[in-house]
Amino acid sequence: MKTEIREEEIKDIVKNTGLKHIAIIMDGNRRWAKEKNLPSAFGHKKGVDALKAAMRACDDFGVKYLTVYAFSTENWNRKKEEVDFLMNLLGETIKNELKEMHENGVVINFIGDLTKLSPKLQEILAHAVEVTKNNDGVRLQIAFNYGSRDEIVHAAKAIAQKVKSGEIKIDEISEDMISENLYTKNIPDPDLLIRTGGEMRVSNYLLWQIAYSEFLVTKQYWPEFDKEALADAIKEFNHRQRRYGA
Repeated sequence: MKTEIREEEIKDIVKNTGLKHIAIIMDGNRRWAKEKNLPSAFGHKKGVDALKAAMRACDDFGVKYLTVYAFSTENWNRKKEEVDFLMNLLGETIKNELKEMHENGVVINFIGDLTKLSPKLQEILAHAVEVTKNNDGVRLQIAFNYGSRDEIVHAAKAIAQKVKSGEIKIDEISEDMISENLYTKNIPDPDLLIRTGGEMRVSNYLLWQIAYSEFLVTKQYWPEFDKEALADAIKEFNHRQRRYGA
């Protein structure tokens, strides 16, 4: 039996708790497809539909930031045909959905090492960022070719270079400085991390940023995750007591 979504109730929770940023590990596309005797590509396509629903839900509920894990640095180890499909799916999805997302005020950004992607795909992603940069709606961060350890190494190298050049002193290195050198430097840390698919691990995702995030793991596969599921996650968040180590 489905729970009725009381949109105003969810919006009040978001406002009263100060929930600004939801991060999601979108897991279970392939398992969802396998259970239905469908090719994994079908699961990934349904995953795109779930992402569109999540963006609309965040807009409806007043959640300003949504960050999703789309392709990790470890995903290159998958079969070449699946990797090629995912690269093509990202490019085609951005091209097909950009007009609607722009009209809805979505701000699109990508976090990860995009230099490893094809020049054509880099151009598509850069265009989407440029077109939507002045919008004022939901800020969508898509983590693509992203790995948190790689991100932290990248930040450490950038800071080390500043020390070497004399721009800063070692004693001036701080938590804030590290945060400012991460891919997520312009957005707040996630308040809530959701992982679909039931796995109990963070998979090298936003390791620095989720230090004080609330975690929620659902057995639902990502293609099954909808507005109602997000509403339920926000209701669960409302019951958490955030202590920030206190």
